Amino acid sequence: MLPEIRLMGDVDVAALSPLLRGMIVTISYADTHNGIGLTATGAMNRKFVHWAAVHFDWPGYTSEDLYRMNKVLNEADMPPLWVVRDMVRHLKLLRRKKDVLLPTKRGQDFLARPQAFFDLIATDYLYAYIHHGQTQEAVRNRMRWWHVFLNLNNMKAETGCSLDDLANELYPSESYPEPAEMTVETWAERSSLRYDIIRPLCWLGLLHEERKGLTIWQHGTYHKTPLWPACLKLESDMHSEFILH
Repeated sequence: MLPEIRLMGDVDVAALSPLLRGMIVTISYADTHNGIGLTATGAMNRKFVHWAAVHFDWPGYTSEDLYRMNKVLNEADMPPLWVVRDMVRHLKLLRRKKDVLLPTKRGQDFLARPQAFFDLIATDYLYAYIHHGQTQEAVRNRMRWWHVFLNLNNMKAETGCSLDDLANELYPSESYPEPAEMTVETWAERSSLRYDIIRPLCWLGLLHEERKGLTIWQHGTYHKTPLWPACLKLESDMHSEFILH
């Protein structure tokens, strides 16, 4: 059974969740700029993409990060924008009218009280959303393991953990050598752990990756944010308390 995500604590969700924050500023922009313009192919236009790059405040995808890779930004150059657009469309917060995206009545309700939508957003995004490069079958198969992933992170990320720490717990019979010595299977496991499990938890705002002083190629240390205990109650909570005391 999937662990329930239900906001119970008094936290500033928008400050902690890049996804919720991105959805808020996107719909707010559409509300105050007479919509978000679309290109001939239906993508969000460059004017909005450039604005989003500055205002999303998305870890790992700041305007400096994005412009370091591309001098001109299109929607395809900003991965967080793919997720935000998919989620606002899935939840019917924006609607298309000719060549612009406009807020729906539900979108206006979302702007008025975004935290009231968090449980639905978090559940759909974490458990059912299909990221670029994933398959529906893989997402469906992963559902029965989310209680394992969440309980493991609940204990390990309490005081900070690395990708290797998590991988060694999930795959104890395997060793994780230096990158140059890894097999294809090991790379695949680490990639799946990072992009299918850890990144969604970070983008949702349940985990934060500490990257100070690291290069783009290095992995950081993951910590739970205040949003984690505010919306998740897990079997391992007592174990985490025991470790801390």
